[in-house]
Amino acid sequence: MANKIEAKKVKKSDLKSYVRDIPDFPKKGIIFKDITPLLRDKDAFKKTINILAGKFKKENIEQIVAVESRGFIFGAALAYKLGTGFVPIRKKGKLPYKTQSITYQLEYGSDTLEVHEDALQPGARVLVVDDVLATGGTVRAVCDLLKQQKVNIVGVTFLIELRFLKGNSRLKDVPLYSILKY
Repeated sequence: MANKIEAKKVKKSDLKSYVRDIPDFPKKGIIFKDITPLLRDKDAFKKTINILAGKFKKENIEQIVAVESRGFIFGAALAYKLGTGFVPIRKKGKLPYKTQSITYQLEYGSDTLEVHEDALQPGARVLVVDDVLATGGTVRAVCDLLKQQKVNIVGVTFLIELRFLKGNSRLKDVPLYSILKY
């Protein structure tokens, strides 16, 4: 007889307890939200994916588009749960085929994101997934890149939204959902 694994009941209100603060990482003055305790707990991770799937299950999403790198964790699991395809958005030079790119400004400098030019069909219903919404610059760039591909962005979603950084102000043109708000 196989061992029965008991699943503990994790509620949405419990999920914050699986995120730990790491002061002064990656630099002094920043309090990093470490999601690895949530990822290693099968019930907390399952609850997270189930919440996101429940929020978007009626949206007829065709592709999950996720942002490198932690967005891939949530995006791939959500794509599996919703029965959709998965499209990675990567930093410049990481994708092997022909790409479309967008360069955007960071606090100190700039960065470039790319997607395969044939990754999405015009008109496709896509959901953008990442782990944390901070200033909104990266996801704004992703949305602008996707608009070049003429897709229908159904929404953007995150595990965590750092509201005090006001990243949501850069995403007013797309529906936004985050599970945990700080």
